[in-house]
Amino acid sequence: MRHYPPRRIVCLTEETVETLYLLGEEDRIVGVSGYAVRPPRVRREKPRVSAFISADIPKILALEPDLVLAFSDLQADIMADLVRAGIAVHVFNQRDIAGILAMIRTLGALVGAAARADQLAAFYEQRLAAIASTPRPAKKPKVYFEEWDDPLISGIGWVSELIEIAGGEDVLPKLRFQQAAKDRIILPDVVLAAAPDVILASWCGKKVVPDKIRQRPGWSKIPAVRHDRIVEIKSPLILQPGPAALTDGLDAIVKALWPAYAGAADDSGDPA
Repeated sequence: MRHYPPRRIVCLTEETVETLYLLGEEDRIVGVSGYAVRPPRVRREKPRVSAFISADIPKILALEPDLVLAFSDLQADIMADLVRAGIAVHVFNQRDIAGILAMIRTLGALVGAAARADQLAAFYEQRLAAIASTPRPAKKPKVYFEEWDDPLISGIGWVSELIEIAGGEDVLPKLRFQQAAKDRIILPDVVLAAAPDVILASWCGKKVVPDKIRQRPGWSKIPAVRHDRIVEIKSPLILQPGPAALTDGLDAIVKALWPAYAGAADDSGDPA
């Protein structure tokens, strides 16, 4: 790293972009992932340099970053190329809510904004606790979260935790500990047997088609299908392990599970 705090940061996933904006450190960002949409002005303000598992290495190098931020083993090859080019990198690997909060605090420390980051993380902790303690009817709805449709892939760790915080019961809770999507592949009969009351779907950036879910063999027997409780949650809200999931993503789950209480959650994503 040429400077501390780094003055020129490239973010290859969206959650670090949103976090830096929330910390008031967006001027340090010189390049972002093409999937970065929060806040909306990022698409006007910052050049796009990557998809998720691919990146324009020459474009990144031309930006002369002090630090490049990435997420998970899926971006390991990109980061290896950057390390070989002499660039300082930091790869986050958060897969649960505790990891998201740790990411926020770590990122704050990296940019010299540790106190502000701790305040932001503490705000989210309080928000999660408040929503988790909201009185709900005694019967928890059983929830199946679908991250992909072919093959069927269930929700990752933080999604499962957010379902529980929202007052639901994840029908496949043991799969939350499987970090890799390939280890969360399930057969349709597993969902049929689980008989969820609500199906939440977010197909990794692809538009969810509820009719395709309804038409799966035997699924007409599932309570969620019978009662038309198939709800899409947009990928930017729930499939990035950062502030969006803890705010708008969680609120979308609450709304889907408890339509009568849809206005109960605080929609603020920033304590400032």
